[in-house]
Amino acid sequence: MPVAVAVAVAVTVTVTGGGWRLKLKQCRIAPSRVSAVDRGERVYKTKIDLSDKVRRNVVAILNDRLAEAIDLQSQIKQAHWNVKGPHFIALHELFDRISDAVLAQIDLIAERVTSLGGTAEGTVAVAARRSKLKNYPLSITAGRDHLLYLSTQVAAVGKAVRSGIDDTEELGDKDTADLFTGISRELDKYLWFLEAHLQERG
Repeated sequence: MPVAVAVAVAVTVTVTGGGWRLKLKQCRIAPSRVSAVDRGERVYKTKIDLSDKVRRNVVAILNDRLAEAIDLQSQIKQAHWNVKGPHFIALHELFDRISDAVLAQIDLIAERVTSLGGTAEGTVAVAARRSKLKNYPLSITAGRDHLLYLSTQVAAVGKAVRSGIDDTEELGDKDTADLFTGISRELDKYLWFLEAHLQERG
């Protein structure tokens, strides 16, 4: 996220035989976070009845969720390709089904960005830099290990999406809040599918 850096001016006063002499020196102050509206993100003109300020902020939220969805989808594919064990085919197909669902969510998020006049920032490089998800371990193969890691990642994205519901609703964009609500509900369903393989009666 871009940061704003405040600059102060230090003034040194020196007395000489010829009078006063001022010496000015710039001092950098610790950077501070800036809001999405101050990030300079460009939005195109549209007849959607939301202000530029609202659209910039919503686009920033959407692009953050887009990065995490792209990261999540790649991690699900990693599990799909590499799972091994007695339940291979069932998990192989389940992971592929969830991957397809998240891929569709990626498209919905990106198209909402562009419909609001923003630019969908959906490259792998941007997703890797912006996503808050933990890196997926490349060494695991056992079905249970993949289930544990994927359920954790799906839950993390679901939590972030729910935060987006509140944030975009507060900004006055009920349509984006509704989009996030649908995505959250679907992620919860697939979290259930994953966790059902792990849950045992205590």
